[in-house]
Amino acid sequence: MKKTTTKLKIRYSETDQMGVVHHGNYAQFFEIGRLDWINKLGISYKKMESEGVLLPVLSLEVNFIKSAYYDDEIVVHTYLIEKPTAKIKFEYEIYNSSNELITTAKTELVFVSKKNNKPIRCPNYFLERI
Repeated sequence: MKKTTTKLKIRYSETDQMGVVHHGNYAQFFEIGRLDWINKLGISYKKMESEGVLLPVLSLEVNFIKSAYYDDEIVVHTYLIEKPTAKIKFEYEIYNSSNELITTAKTELVFVSKKNNKPIRCPNYFLERI
């Protein structure tokens, strides 16, 4: 599985006084899409962490094309870019309810051991489900 689709509705608290989604909220939208992607693999992120594997973000690149507004329904498409190693890379596209592309992004995360906070290879059970 390389792509998931996650639907979200913009909450009032995610907007500014003009009703526009504040740019800082997009990182959360990407995280929701990424966690949905992992969950749809049949992997529990909570269980992965309890087994000592963390997945912090190394980089985030965002391109804002159009605004999203309060009460909009958006769709986050999350794509795996390549087979994970010690790092895993995703791309995102966010569309509004008119199916207009409003945002694109990329993230790079690293698998880290909870014991020593050092990078590790992607767990085999993760690779097997991809």
